[in-house]
Amino acid sequence: MKKWIFLGIIFIVFTVTGSVWANSVQLSDAVKLDEVIVTATRTEQAIDKVGGSSVTVITAEDIDTKKQIVVGEVLKGIPGIDVVGSGGPGTNTSIFMRGADSKNTLLLIDGVSFNDASHTTRSANFANLTTDFIERVEVVRGPMSALYGSNATAGVINIITKKGEGRPSIYAGVSGGSYNTWHYHGGVSGAIDKLNFSILGSSIQTEGFSIANDDNDDIPHASNTSEDDGWKDNSIYGKIGFDINPDFDISANFLDIDARVDNDDWNWFAGYAGDRFDNDPITWLPVPAPNGPKKGKGENDQACGKFNVHNYFLNRQAESTLSFQGSRHKTAGFDNDGNEFYDFKGTAQEWSWQGGYTFRESNAINLGVNYSIEKMDSDSSNINNTDAVTKSIWIQDQVFLGDNFFLVAGLRVDDHENFGNKTTYRLAPAYHFNGTTIKASYGTGFRSPSLFELYSAFGNEGLGAEESYGWDIGIEHAIMSGIMNAGITYFAMTFDDRIDWDPNRIIPGNPFPGGYNQFEGKTKTNGVEAFLKCQPNSDLNILINYTYTDTEDPDGKRLVRRPYNKISLNTKYRILRKGLVNIDVYWVGERDTITTAMDKNGNAVEKLDAYTLINLSLQYDINDHLNVYARVDNLFDKFYEEAWSYATPGASGYIGMKIKY
Repeated sequence: MKKWIFLGIIFIVFTVTGSVWANSVQLSDAVKLDEVIVTATRTEQAIDKVGGSSVTVITAEDIDTKKQIVVGEVLKGIPGIDVVGSGGPGTNTSIFMRGADSKNTLLLIDGVSFNDASHTTRSANFANLTTDFIERVEVVRGPMSALYGSNATAGVINIITKKGEGRPSIYAGVSGGSYNTWHYHGGVSGAIDKLNFSILGSSIQTEGFSIANDDNDDIPHASNTSEDDGWKDNSIYGKIGFDINPDFDISANFLDIDARVDNDDWNWFAGYAGDRFDNDPITWLPVPAPNGPKKGKGENDQACGKFNVHNYFLNRQAESTLSFQGSRHKTAGFDNDGNEFYDFKGTAQEWSWQGGYTFRESNAINLGVNYSIEKMDSDSSNINNTDAVTKSIWIQDQVFLGDNFFLVAGLRVDDHENFGNKTTYRLAPAYHFNGTTIKASYGTGFRSPSLFELYSAFGNEGLGAEESYGWDIGIEHAIMSGIMNAGITYFAMTFDDRIDWDPNRIIPGNPFPGGYNQFEGKTKTNGVEAFLKCQPNSDLNILINYTYTDTEDPDGKRLVRRPYNKISLNTKYRILRKGLVNIDVYWVGERDTITTAMDKNGNAVEKLDAYTLINLSLQYDINDHLNVYARVDNLFDKFYEEAWSYATPGASGYIGMKIKY
C-alpha cells in the first residue's frame, strides 16, 4: 500500500509543479491536431476516441528527431516497454510489454504479423528493423487477442509504413561514425493522379564490438573478448496504391530484409558469453578458447507483404477490405568452425475480410473473418513442413455518446486445428469531461504453442494453449488547454498454464534432461505507468515517462530482466527555427538475471545493476533541401548490461546528412 501512496504523491507533485511552471512562462497559441490510430480498433480513429485503450504513437517526426536507425532504440522510454538486446547491433532484441514475456507481444507491419513462425516461442526479433521506412509506430498496451488472436496477450506494436503523397520527390542520406558504422539510405515517393507510390532502401554495416563484454571485469578478458562482432543489414521497402474511384482503391506493400551478424558463444555451464569455448579434455567443462577460429555468425532473411482491395458503400457508411498477406523468416547459424549448426524457416499466410457499418456517427460495427496457416521447416531440429491452421471470426462495436463517452467492445472466436475453439473478449470504456479522461479496459487472451514448442526434439505435443486476462484503469488530465498533460494508469495481467523451458523434463531417447512443459499456477504482472508532457511554447517539448512493474511466476519469483522502476526524460528544443536539439535520459533500475548466469569463478550472478544513459542529437536545415545532423549515444560512457555478460555500446558518435528534392 505504501508504494501506491508514494506513486500517487509523485504524480500529484508532477502535476502541480508543472501547472505552476506552465503559468510562469510565456505561452503561445497551441493548435492540437487529432492523431489517428489504427491498431486499437482496426479502424482509422482519432486517438481520443478509442475508448479506454492505453496507446502511444511514435511519429516519423519523433523518429527523425532522435536520429536512431533501429526500431528497438526508438521504443526505449515508452511506458510499459522494456527493450533487451543480447549484445551489439544486429543481435537478438526482445520486447517485454507490461512485464510479460516477449512471446506475448504481437508485432505488425501495416497489419501483417511479423512474429516468426519458426522461432522457439513465435516471438518477434526487432534487431534488423530499421526506421527509414516508418511513418509512425502505434503501441497498444493490454490484452488484444479479441482483435488479433494469439500472441497479442500483452499488447500490439504496429509499424505503419510511409505512403507516397503529393508531388513526387527523391531523397538520399548517409551517416557514419563509431565502430566504423555506415548507413546509406534513399528513396522516391509521391502521387501522380490516382497512383501513389513509395520505394525506399537502406544499407547498414558496422564492425561493431565484441558481444562478450570486454568492460565486464567478472568474465575472462584478453583474446576472449577482443574480437569485433559486425553487422550488415540491407533492406528494401515498397508501397503502391491506386484509387480507381473515390470509393474503391487497391494497394500493395512489401518489406525485404537481408542481414548478417557475427556471434559469440554463450555456454550454460560457464554462465557467461565469450568469443569461443572448448571443453576441457579431462573435466569436459567449458573453458575459453580465444586462440581458436572465431567464425560464429547468424544470417537472417525476413520478408512480409500485403495486397488490399478496399471499398466504401452507401455514402461511405459501409466499408469492406479484402486482404491477402504473408511473412517469411529464414535464419541460419554457423559455429566458430564455420559449420552450419541450426537452420529455421517459418512462413505465415493469411486471407482475411473486414467489414464495417457506421450508424449516424454514434455507433460503428466492425467484423472480420480470417484464415491463417503457419509453417515451419528445420533440418537441424528434424521438423519438416509442419503447419497449423487457424480460422477466426471477430466482431467489435464502437459506441460514441456525444463527445464524452466512448466504449469499444469486442469478441473473437479462434478455431485452431490442434486446440479447438478459443473465445476471447475485450471491453474498453472512456469518459471525457473538463479536460480530464477516465479510462479502463478488461480483456482475455490466449497463445497457442509454437510449432517448435510442439514438434522439435525438445517439444511436447501434449501442450495446450496459454490463457490470460488483464485489466487497467487510469486518469489523464489536460492543463491550460493542452499546454500540459499528465496521466497515470494501473495495470494487472495474469497468465495461466504458461509454457516455458523445464530443465527437469525427461524426454525418451534424449540423454540430457530438459524440454518444453506447461506449468501449473499463475504468472502475474502488475504496475503503474505515468507520464507528464509539457509544451510551454512552440519551441520546447518535455516528456517524462515512469513505469513501475512487479512480476511473479508460479513459484513466487520475479521474471528476469524486468526492472521494478524505469524513468525516461525526452526534451526537444528548436533553435532559430532551423535547428533542433534532442536529449534523451533513461534510468533503468536493478533487474534479475537468468538462473544460469555465473562469473568467471563460478559464482552465481543474480542482479544486473541500475544505470543511467544520456543520448544527444542535433540537426540543422541548411536549406529546404539539405539537412545535417550529429548524434552521441551514451554521452558519459556509462557501463551497463541489458543481459548478463553481453556488451552494450559505450560513448559513440555519428554524423550525417540528408538531401531531398
